[in-house]
Amino acid sequence: MRHSEFHRVHHIGWLRAAVLGANDGIVSTASLLIGVASAGATHDVLLITGIAGLVSGAMSMAAGEYVSVSSQADTEAADIAREAQELATQPEHELEELTGIYIGRGLAADLAHQVAVQLTKHDALAAHARDELGIIETMNARPVQAALASAGTFAVGAALPLLVTFFASESTTVPFVSSMSLAFLALLGGLAAKAGGANLWSGAARVAFWGALAMIATAVVGSLFGVVAA
Repeated sequence: MRHSEFHRVHHIGWLRAAVLGANDGIVSTASLLIGVASAGATHDVLLITGIAGLVSGAMSMAAGEYVSVSSQADTEAADIAREAQELATQPEHELEELTGIYIGRGLAADLAHQVAVQLTKHDALAAHARDELGIIETMNARPVQAALASAGTFAVGAALPLLVTFFASESTTVPFVSSMSLAFLALLGGLAAKAGGANLWSGAARVAFWGALAMIATAVVGSLFGVVAA
């Protein structure tokens, strides 16, 4: 019978990239808009700034995520290749190593040896990758998937404060963008927490808190530059 239980950890790769992308999209774009608006920029300048931030941020997220996850994938591939070589040249040592791992997890020595032998016969490399290196299929690094998820969700997140700016007047940009962005961040944090099985309110609060700090910081900087320019 096929094992069909649902486990949230199976989706942690794309979920992490998606939440990170959307969060960065909202925070960076809202902060950018608030900072420029606080410096006295016109409505047209704000929209151009927001669009530029959306495009550059999405590309930056895609590139950064791809490079980061590719490095992880390269490391995993190198470790698996080395393990394959050791299995080919030192099979007895590798069997002892696998047995020791199972003993450390609580199996009796005889049973641990039997399990190690059976798993080695079935797929030695997979057994060592999983139990020695901690590399499992559901957690494998997928650079393209991570890059697309980060870029796409960043663009969606960045579009939210940009859309608020489009409909707001110059005088109401800062309060509207800041309040709506905090609401978006709280919603994102709550949804991410729910998807991950964590407390919804805690997830919403921590995301909104850091977003608020970023917006306050850029508002202060924008105001200072606006005063200097005046």
